[in-house]
Amino acid sequence: MGELRLSVTYLNLGTPDVDRLVQFYADLLGWTVETADAGWATLANPDGGPGLAFQPEQHHVRPVWPAQPGHPQMTAHLEIRASDLAAGSRHAVACGAIVADFQPQDDVLVHLDPDGHPFCLYVE
Repeated sequence: MGELRLSVTYLNLGTPDVDRLVQFYADLLGWTVETADAGWATLANPDGGPGLAFQPEQHHVRPVWPAQPGHPQMTAHLEIRASDLAAGSRHAVACGAIVADFQPQDDVLVHLDPDGHPFCLYVE
């Protein structure tokens, strides 16, 4: 038997509306919808890295940012590099994101997607 190989292929986000959230991220990132079946959708990463997957969560509760005791907390968030932070933020908002009230860093902008999943825009 050969050497075991493991690869991350997708980061999966739960959502009450798969079609809406996959379209949000397709618009935000300019990625192509790869799969859109009943209750499941994926976006292909054109750079060849892991893509995004979306699954239905009937009882989804928006996470709270920043985390607060007794409230739903995020379990993961996306780090999205932008060539221009201000333009990237305007684009994210035009796609349907909200700029988070709490911003812990000057060179990163935290946004919330339509289901409340936080993601960070940054410039290297």
